[in-house]
Amino acid sequence: MRRDVTRLGTAAPGGPRAAARCRDVILATGGERAPGPASVQAAMTKLGQWLCGLVLLGSAWAALALAPPGLRLPAPCRQALLPLPVYLLVAFGCYSLATVGYRLATFNDCEEAAAELQEHISVARADLSRRGLRF
Repeated sequence: MRRDVTRLGTAAPGGPRAAARCRDVILATGGERAPGPASVQAAMTKLGQWLCGLVLLGSAWAALALAPPGLRLPAPCRQALLPLPVYLLVAFGCYSLATVGYRLATFNDCEEAAAELQEHISVARADLSRRGLRF
């Protein structure tokens, strides 16, 4: 019994609720093996890395922008430092927009799936017209 419980994930971190979510995912994917805790942990690790990086950069910016008493920055550096988060946000937005545009431009067509969908549509139309629906 313990072996089955461990295999379903109830002994995993997160307890019975996590196990229920895992079972739901397995059932929703038609019984295929769902991603295990390692992939969830990797995604959270990447999120943690990004958040740590943002906190590190934000605290460095705040330390320089608030100008501690022992640190005197030249005026041109201070003028460039104050709007730096806005510049970085705009640059990130431009990068994101360019990435989405590139991915849309190089998106592959799925001709097999389109043919299968057309076949399903024709079968459905034939069935509906057999039942008396006119198009």
